[in-house]
Amino acid sequence: MATPLTASQLVKVLRDEGLQVVEHRSWRTHNRNHKGPWGPMHGVMIHHTVTKGTQNSVAICYNGHSSLPGPLCHGVIAKDGSVHMVGNGRANHAGLGDDDVLRAVVNEAALPGDNEANTDGNRYFYGFECVNLGDGKDPWPAAQLEAIEKAAAAICRAHGWSQRSVIGHKEWQPGKVDPRGFTMDSMRARIRARLGGKPSGPAKPPPTQPPAAHEPFPGAAFFAPGRHSPIITAMGKRLVAEGCGQYEVGPSPDWSEADQKSYAAWQRKLGFSGSDADGIPGKSSWDRLKVPNV
Repeated sequence: MATPLTASQLVKVLRDEGLQVVEHRSWRTHNRNHKGPWGPMHGVMIHHTVTKGTQNSVAICYNGHSSLPGPLCHGVIAKDGSVHMVGNGRANHAGLGDDDVLRAVVNEAALPGDNEANTDGNRYFYGFECVNLGDGKDPWPAAQLEAIEKAAAAICRAHGWSQRSVIGHKEWQPGKVDPRGFTMDSMRARIRARLGGKPSGPAKPPPTQPPAAHEPFPGAAFFAPGRHSPIITAMGKRLVAEGCGQYEVGPSPDWSEADQKSYAAWQRKLGFSGSDADGIPGKSSWDRLKVPNV
């Protein structure tokens, strides 16, 4: 018996387990609590979405549909291993299931067969929908399986539960087949091993991209009649972007009078005048134009 984790607590334990967590819209207050009680909590239930694509699956699980309003779970686990939070509180994911299964989960005992649908599961279980068509052919990437393991383990760790508090929808409600494509016994074995160690710690942020590289100044002598180079095209595009283009056609890779007039306009824009705005690039004005590498 456990008090439901708050939205902030849930995000923290998931991130502490090393997961990338994405918060979708107003998920922290999105629930079905007006339709019935939420808690005490007894376990974690795993589903598959029967959908394709992360954005599409997240939208469906957040909004639901005409016959089953959202949220349809608490988190959507994408194929890349990211976890998208769509609900906090009672959610339409578990439906009616077997009371004998619930007792086994509470007691962390071996699961009996699910042959009845007489108990409200939406009250007692956290639910994760995992993006998969559920046809037995759609693959389960390693990153996604690891995220399922981590998400379930994070909640078990927070409540002091063992891996026996994690079940599949197919083990709860007669007629359900999800999740299809891996066994829940294999997933519980992974969760058990993870719970034997320490949390992975917050996921490392993605590496920052280095600043865009720019073409080094090729020297004033480079800009002479007859010069043909993609550098000149790239320069011309930057001049157009800066509002200094004097081209009727172009820019092109051939150094031309239009290039020189355009560059002179750039020099004047920077405050140069006289012979310093003759349209022949100098290092100072070139470095400030930031022509991308070609």
